[in-house]
Amino acid sequence: MRILIAEDEVSIAKALKVMLEKQNYTVDMVHNGNDALDFIHESSYDVLILDIMMPGMDGISVLKEARGSGIKTPALFLTAKSEIEDRVEGLDAGADDYLPKPFSTAEFLARVRALTRRSSTYTPERISVGDTVLDCKQYCLSFKDSVTRLSNKEFQLMESFMRYPKQIFSTERLMETAWDWDSNASIEVVRTYIGFLRRKLEEIEADIEIKTVRGVGYTLELKK
Repeated sequence: MRILIAEDEVSIAKALKVMLEKQNYTVDMVHNGNDALDFIHESSYDVLILDIMMPGMDGISVLKEARGSGIKTPALFLTAKSEIEDRVEGLDAGADDYLPKPFSTAEFLARVRALTRRSSTYTPERISVGDTVLDCKQYCLSFKDSVTRLSNKEFQLMESFMRYPKQIFSTERLMETAWDWDSNASIEVVRTYIGFLRRKLEEIEADIEIKTVRGVGYTLELKK
């Protein structure tokens, strides 16, 4: 399942991302409202986690615009503001839940799990493109009787490709999907992991392939 975190406090956003990834969620992270709205329009998420006070657009404005354009993804507001009128404003904007800071890890994860059960875009346990299947619980990629296991980063990239076959992903977008821009990872790591995935697809003799679109990025297509 894919989750978007929009939180301007980078340390909090990183901690939440790590916490959710340990629960096998795929997580995108942004630090301002404008980027949050762009990501919401460009990708399909199962849960939105939004801070209210953010640079650019605030979280309430982001959610109002998203709801106005027909996006119904369950949303959780995280904020230091905990007065009843603030909660009412957030819920009236279209939020499904509201969690004041500070909060416990256990309560946060419980609320996220509750929202994933409501999600109308619930990700199936298995995603298929052609006859190649990605098992989202076991992190396995299979074709007919051949199976290979994926690492966490390989899975995050492969899930993006298989959820949106034929869509072109830039190297930068793939970097945002699986790595933290503030980490020590170089953008070259994306090319390395694309190579890993290509070898694993060849290993199981899959009927799909990751193609390079020169100067633009990568896309997943059925073999011809």
